[in-house]
Amino acid sequence: MRRPPFNLEYKWLVAVVFVCGMFMDIMDTTIVFVATPTLAREFNASQSAIEWVVLGYLLSLAVWIPASGWIGDRIGTKKVFLFALAMFTLSSALCGQAHSLRELVAFRVLQGVGGGMLTPVGTAMLFRAFPPVERARASTVLIIPTVLAPALGPIIGGWLVTDVSWRWIFYVNLPIGIFAFVLGALYLREHREGTAGPFDGAGFILSGAGLALVLYALSEGPLKGWRSPVVLFTGMLGLAMFALLVVVESRVKFPMLALRLYKERMFRNANIVLTLTYGSFAGVLYILPLYLQDLRGLSALQSGLTTFPQAVGVVISSQLVGRLYHRVGPRRLIVFGMLGMSAVTMPLAFSGLGTDLWWLRLIMFARGICMAFAFVPLQAATYANITPEDTGRASALYSTQRQVAAALGVGTLLTVLLSGTQTIAGPTLSAYQTTFFVGACMVAVGAVAGLLIRDEDAASTMEGHAPSPDAATIAVAAAADEPASSTG
Repeated sequence: MRRPPFNLEYKWLVAVVFVCGMFMDIMDTTIVFVATPTLAREFNASQSAIEWVVLGYLLSLAVWIPASGWIGDRIGTKKVFLFALAMFTLSSALCGQAHSLRELVAFRVLQGVGGGMLTPVGTAMLFRAFPPVERARASTVLIIPTVLAPALGPIIGGWLVTDVSWRWIFYVNLPIGIFAFVLGALYLREHREGTAGPFDGAGFILSGAGLALVLYALSEGPLKGWRSPVVLFTGMLGLAMFALLVVVESRVKFPMLALRLYKERMFRNANIVLTLTYGSFAGVLYILPLYLQDLRGLSALQSGLTTFPQAVGVVISSQLVGRLYHRVGPRRLIVFGMLGMSAVTMPLAFSGLGTDLWWLRLIMFARGICMAFAFVPLQAATYANITPEDTGRASALYSTQRQVAAALGVGTLLTVLLSGTQTIAGPTLSAYQTTFFVGACMVAVGAVAGLLIRDEDAASTMEGHAPSPDAATIAVAAAADEPASSTG
């Protein structure tokens, strides 16, 4: 086994490789959002046709995210993560050379295969490499691509589409993907779980199809109307599949989705808080560029530069939160962070057509400061009582719920926006103000949900609060140095 370069500890090598993959995956989505008008002109396509460039990727993600935990445990996290990186990078190159809309959509679906496995498998690798007491440090790394990538996407995408070529919104992934693949191939350690069990075909179909149908309904509902036959049918069918999934998976010895993990109080409560907090985060982040570009007439680049300070705030604040976590505990940090984010989001509800952009940038910076107080402890505490062998399945559940939360948050705020006062040009200022007000209230509800978190449930992740080491704790700590259940 090669030693990591520059005497880098193995856990930080895993962090570097994972951050590269996650950054590339998340940034790709926001870059494509910026480019859709240009793509519509390039391929002479209607808006309903061009939206499949986004939907194709989203639905492909939905199929592979739930299955990623089992695939990584059975085949090996190194093999699966490298496959996902290679698939995503190669598909990016194919998207860049697409000569028709059908080709582009097909290659975006292939991108989703890689993207769907990158985050869950990478998260499992990261949290196996860091022992529980260092999860807060790992979370400060994890949060960087989560907030930096969506912020940079509009800036880089706006510049590339305006001054270079739309094809480079995909080609920009290539150097990052190749670097991460080479580093991972040389130095990552293989890890497989003997408890993965046989392939659960029914669970794969029900989880993948159910999530895809629900995400489709949430994405199309605000645009086509929630009473649209297509939206109603896909949404109800997706929910029915989820209900059937619960019944089927509770009777299978080795389920595709380990729903039994929700019996663990910390993991269950953390996922409830995640749904409310991440939904509001994604919703406001989606609506604000519409306000800046469609209502105020800013370019995509100007809009990106206005929202970017949020990422700066997160990066700065996360370093402080990582140190406070061990003394303060996750509960108070999460509640404080969400209340703060609600308070600093509220001024957006009073923003007008002439509101100074530097005031908006200050608001976004303050949102980033508060956001780290919620997201870092949430990431650190979620897996506190999850055993190493269940980490892959837990990360698949967590990623599935985060995807639903984002779609639900965007769908809710977009519905509020489109149901407000409209003109020929689109929603009025009052509609945007109402939407921002609802977004701030959603964050406040997330703060109330934060009271579900109990610090004692996260004791293993807090210095000075951890119980005496048991077999599971020792196994996690050992994973940072030796590839448990490894094959090379």
